[in-house]
Parts: sequence; C-alpha cells; structure tokens
Amino acid sequence: MPYLAYAVCVPRIESVDLNLLAPLHALLEERHVSRAADRLHMSQPAMSRALQRLRAALGDELLVRSPGGYRLTPRAERVQAELRQALPRLEHVFSAEAFDPATAARSFRLAGTDYTVSVLSGVLLRRLFEQSPGSTVLFSRWHHSVFADAEHGLVDLLIHGGAPPPPLRSRPLFDEGYSCLISRHHPLAQSSALSLEEYVGCAHVVVDVTDGRQGHVDRRLESLGRPRRASVTVPYHAAAAAAVHGTSLVATLPTRFALAQAVPGVTTVVAAPDEIGPMTYAMSWHPRLDDDAAHRWLRDAIVSTLRSA
Repeated sequence: MPYLAYAVCVPRIESVDLNLLAPLHALLEERHVSRAADRLHMSQPAMSRALQRLRAALGDELLVRSPGGYRLTPRAERVQAELRQALPRLEHVFSAEAFDPATAARSFRLAGTDYTVSVLSGVLLRRLFEQSPGSTVLFSRWHHSVFADAEHGLVDLLIHGGAPPPPLRSRPLFDEGYSCLISRHHPLAQSSALSLEEYVGCAHVVVDVTDGRQGHVDRRLESLGRPRRASVTVPYHAAAAAAVHGTSLVATLPTRFALAQAVPGVTTVVAAPDEIGPMTYAMSWHPRLDDDAAHRWLRDAIVSTLRSA
C-alpha cells in the first residue's frame, strides 16, 4: 500500500479532538484495527474512521501494512512513547478533587476474569449503586496486557490472583482454594479428593488466564515437575465448567465457583490435590490513584463488601 501524502502542520491543542487519544493509544498498542476496536468496544468502521482522522491530524501514515502484519512508522513509535507518559497525567488533570458518592457520576473501570467478576458483581454493585446511584461500572475482560493497561491509565482497578508487577500497588482481598468439577460418570466422581497422581493422569480443560495457562494452578504443577495435560483450553471459567458435562474432562476451578456451577445429577465437585494449595486474590491499581477520593471509596467498598459477604 503506497504512503498517502499529508500536509505537515503543527495543530493547536484547541483544534485537536481529544476523543481521538484513546483510539490512537489502542491502535498503536494493538497495531490492528479490529483488535483496537474490540479493546475500546467500538465498531471496526468507527475505528477505521478514527485512524483516517488521526492520519490527517498527525500528517503521518502511523500504521503501515507489512508481510507480518501492520508496523508502526517512526513517527508513530515516538507518539506511542509520549502517550505512555501523557495519558496517566491527563487523567489526573481531569479528575475531580472532591468526591461525594451520593451526587457523583463517576465511571469506574475494573478488569478481572469471569470468576472474580462473579464474586464481586452482585453484592458489590448493590452497595455501590445504593451509595452512588449516578456512577457506572465497566468490567473489562482479562488479557495478556491488562497490567500495562492499568499502568497506562486505561483501567482503574484489577481484581486478580497473584502479585502484580511494579509499579502497581496491591491489597490482598481473600484466599481461595481449588476444587475439581467433573461429570458424575467420571471414574473418580466418588472420590472425596484427588491425589496428585490421579490428577495429572486425567484429561483437563484449562482456563486460559494468560498465555494459555491457568496462573496459580499451572505454576504450582510445573514447580513440582508434574504439569497436566490440557485436552481443551477455554477463555472463561464458566466455559470450563460447561465443558465437563458428559466427558472425562476435569475442570480445576476456585472452590466457590465450582460449587456454584455444579449441576445436581450431572456434575460433581471433588477436592483438588493438596499440592495445588490456595491462591491469594488481590486488587491492584496504579500509584497515581492512591489519593484519589473516588478510587479510595471504591477500594474501601470492595474490602467492606467482601468482609460482610
């Protein structure tokens, strides 16, 4: 595809549509129009139009098609580096200093797996909307660069297992053990618990939390030198629970989720091997939100909700 010719100019800030900042950041990070659109919950045509406007505004092609996909132009690489510094600062500039939940209309962006959403969504949302009826909550899916999203200001709060990378802050929320959800016809369905030997000998449905692995579970097994065989890999805990019906698959799930997903007469819950052990779930955020009154309120609401659950 030939380069397009653009008029080179230096636009004044008042002439720039700041609504293009988020699409610009997503396009440069994803290097793909469809993925950038999915990330911002936009349609692909809308993201394509945003890319054309950005090219015109910046006087540069930004994304250039190559044999391996799209690559960034030198100008786009420089813009990307600037955005990583600028976006968190811009968010701070536009944040209100005072926060009254009863009158506020804030938007809180959370990210987590479908399990953590299931733990928090009901009781937490009830409490949040009782105290701040004008605010909104957006739960985003978990993906491989979600910690970077928090660092760059695209997500406010992460609910996850394990420890986050620096510079994110973290506060433990609860510990959760693991259980195995299996079909009632599975040969081990009458067991109270699986031994490690029985467990690794099974066919497993694995929840792809990051890079095809199920975080704590696979790290523990690999540290013991006893990795499991992934017969099926799915993106969600709920999909793993659904996959075991009428099969020989074993779904290793947080215990409360496994119990909630079990279908009497169809599936049953058996304790996972002791060697897997529990995992600590935490919430994480960027240090720039430490003193933000609205986000302090949100974090305190999550802690108090879990304590009273």
